[in-house]
Amino acid sequence: MNRIYLDYNATAPLREDARTAMLDAMDVVGNPSSVHAEGRAAKGLVEKARAQVAAAVGCKPQEVVFTSGATEAARVMQARPDGCDVMVEATAHDALWAHFDISNAQERPHGPGHTLALGLANSETGVISAVPEKADGQFSYGALRADFLLLDITQAVGRIPFAFGWSGADLAILSAHKMGGPKGVGALIVHEGLDITALAEGGGQEMGRRSGTENVIGIAGFGAAAEGAQRDLEAGVWDDVKKLRKILEKTIEDSVSQTIFVGKDAERLPNTSCFITPGWKGETQVMAMDLAGFAISAGSACSSGKVKSSRVLAAMGFNEVEAASAVRVSLGPQTTEDEVRAFAEAWIRAHEKFRARSS
Repeated sequence: MNRIYLDYNATAPLREDARTAMLDAMDVVGNPSSVHAEGRAAKGLVEKARAQVAAAVGCKPQEVVFTSGATEAARVMQARPDGCDVMVEATAHDALWAHFDISNAQERPHGPGHTLALGLANSETGVISAVPEKADGQFSYGALRADFLLLDITQAVGRIPFAFGWSGADLAILSAHKMGGPKGVGALIVHEGLDITALAEGGGQEMGRRSGTENVIGIAGFGAAAEGAQRDLEAGVWDDVKKLRKILEKTIEDSVSQTIFVGKDAERLPNTSCFITPGWKGETQVMAMDLAGFAISAGSACSSGKVKSSRVLAAMGFNEVEAASAVRVSLGPQTTEDEVRAFAEAWIRAHEKFRARSS
């Protein structure tokens, strides 16, 4: 059976240009910190990738710090000075939530050094957040006020227009594998001139911000993937993906009218459809579709295996039954109309069986 992959928000298939860059990097033997010719060759690959990532993110190369991924990059706020709280958006990814003590964040909306952390595009729903503007020296987000802004741009880069330079953010985090790069490599973007505590102490690599010998192979793949993703965005590839998402949602809506499409009227990533069929558990839908040959998810892949309703959907006002009945279909540039229609038909058939069992 030919399987159809519709879980790009969990991880995108490795791009061929990234694969080629990684294979080429395997033949470069030097340590990037060594001063001899072999070391300079390895260093050259790292700096090429740094420039490629910077171009895709819209920042300066010297603002890019390579890490093992967005989750590690988010640790930058763990070393904040005493008394400087981090306030995390309710629908932010667990990579932000897990690091911060935010139990009283809503009760402490003001103060010097506070940092606001939010996701630019939600991984579960695809809903895009407006970037807060800075006025009178502070960012405002609802009742929250903060001096610094950290953006999780993992799902956004290469899919929607974005530039760190004009966003006003102080920090940003992202991962390579969401844009077709390898897993296990990402970046922290640090606004030029901003002082941060090192993510890892040691040999002083990455401009003293993240020690440890760089993952040259992964970084080379990251750079190539970032360049390719930006090229796709500029070519309008994601406009075609958005058309496929509309076909998917209309086909399902026409057959199962009670389906709730999360964020339907909001600005969303062009590839993401999160929909709810109250009473039909998301995990059950995922398993049924897996058996039918389709890979989808019931929320963030980073929270997989946890049988609980979505925290993100609960924060958006959905009740427990609704939040537990959601699935996410995330498309990519390789997705075809035939695959989208095949999935919709298979899902509708599975829904009919569910209704027959529950009646």
